[in-house]
Amino acid sequence: MSGTIYQALADAVIEGNQGKAVECTADLLKDGTDPKMILDNGLLKGMEVVGIKFRDNLIFVPQVLISARAFKSSLSILEPFLSKSDTEGMGTVVIGTVKGDIHDIGKNIVAMMLKSSGFRVVDLGIDVKAEKFIDAIKNEKAVILGMSALLTTTMGYMKAVIDKIKNENLSVKTIVGGAPISNSFAEQIGADGYAKNASDAVELSKRIIK
Repeated sequence: MSGTIYQALADAVIEGNQGKAVECTADLLKDGTDPKMILDNGLLKGMEVVGIKFRDNLIFVPQVLISARAFKSSLSILEPFLSKSDTEGMGTVVIGTVKGDIHDIGKNIVAMMLKSSGFRVVDLGIDVKAEKFIDAIKNEKAVILGMSALLTTTMGYMKAVIDKIKNENLSVKTIVGGAPISNSFAEQIGADGYAKNASDAVELSKRIIK
């Protein structure tokens, strides 16, 4: 029976049906289902499909945000029953849009997808200077730094941040993304990886911390 409700929960997240997602989550908890199983087999399964559909251009930013709202509402019910390691066990990611750039929709989606995949995310926002990235990496004990840029005039700043990380011998992996960014550019500036979309960013993040 629970398997059917897991699928119904996943479908509610995929469809962005907030009320249904919350109802399914509450029903599973009431039946005594392990909260971690609800997270893994319902909520995360749903967001995984959302990520794939977004990657394949089958859905777009508005649909992703609606699904994220359903996910977050259900997760808020689950969180009191989950341990910190259940929801943030993958480690901490510091993320931000680099200095001079104020675009954040893509970065916000990446942050949301990372959170729904078990990472703890510290979002520094937009127009972030190198020093702020460095301080957050140290203070939050980040395993990954994610940087975004949408302007060709700001993408070069990513190298300044990476150079500073190397100068300070910080053991953090760096991933970059954004419209003007490419894999060859990532290699050129010394980043550990490039992601062309949110789904790729999650897969890359999981891979580089292993």
